[in-house]
Amino acid sequence: MALTYAVHGEGTPALETLAKGLCAALERRGYRPSAQDDVPNLVLNLTSRETPRPYRRKAQATFVLSILEIEEIPPEPVQAMYPYLVRTLSNMLLAYIPGKEAHFFTLDLGHYSEPEGEGFYHRLVERIHPMASARLVIKNRFEPDLEPELWEGDELTRELSRAGKILDSWNLLPAPFPIDKILPPEDFRHVQRLYGIGGLSYGNLSVRKDEKRFWMSASGVDKANLRVIGRDILLVKDYDEKENCIVLSVPPHIEPRRVSVDAIEHWMIYQEHPEVGAIIHVHAWMDGVPATQAHYPCGSYELAKSVAELVRKAPDPARAVVGLKNHGLTITGRSLSDILERIEGKLIRQVPMT
Repeated sequence: MALTYAVHGEGTPALETLAKGLCAALERRGYRPSAQDDVPNLVLNLTSRETPRPYRRKAQATFVLSILEIEEIPPEPVQAMYPYLVRTLSNMLLAYIPGKEAHFFTLDLGHYSEPEGEGFYHRLVERIHPMASARLVIKNRFEPDLEPELWEGDELTRELSRAGKILDSWNLLPAPFPIDKILPPEDFRHVQRLYGIGGLSYGNLSVRKDEKRFWMSASGVDKANLRVIGRDILLVKDYDEKENCIVLSVPPHIEPRRVSVDAIEHWMIYQEHPEVGAIIHVHAWMDGVPATQAHYPCGSYELAKSVAELVRKAPDPARAVVGLKNHGLTITGRSLSDILERIEGKLIRQVPMT
């Protein structure tokens, strides 16, 4: 089944030319224009800094690339452009400097560029395609069947809480662009429904509970304050492939919060490697680590599969360090303390963008 695209909004003459070139390159890549009543896989949303209008999706699966024209790249590009990414409710923002280059900005603070020249539109589409074609696994199904003796947690959840405080002290889990401060309440709720995120507190931690289940930090929570079971820490018990959702056991008296969007990645690793006892994901880097080749979105099946493949190839899958292109690191260990001891003092704060 072919992927489909649509163009939304009106742009400057330069943006219209850019959109025309992108559409031609998308069709060469196998995309086709979306029929009027269809839900497109990809939307090119032409917008502007003066009036950053969003495209309101009809389905979670639609990937929105908002495109605007700028005269030059700002001195602090992510700080300056990120609010437009959020206000347009986009998965990715493309800021185009006509005759010079295009700059991409992603929800996970990615920023990279492509210069104009030979193969320009092809290169742009190759940046867009892995993100636009990925299958997100961000739906949660909460089942109020958590054992009463676990309603207040256990030694593993307390270990998770301690590890969260340590990571917070390293300043590796930033939230520099709080979505709820940038967007009005209605748009913030829309973002929560679409992206499955509760904010921009990056990184996550998990620890194996038993053969199939694992405890994991919730989405968008303060990792230095992981306390309440079902709200801050959740027990993942399964992945329902038919529904494409993560299944969680929660206490019946708690209004649950969504688990981290990377739960599918952790689930794959735990299922394949019984010796893995814990996993930490941080937005940092280490030199010389094997890394995924494509920039897939967080919470996608494709990213999880790519990371799981690299863990499988590691000399010791129970102590692997895997780079996620333009994103960060996933580190496995026999325990959370094992991971923290191995990475302390070795992390590079700036993730290389390529």
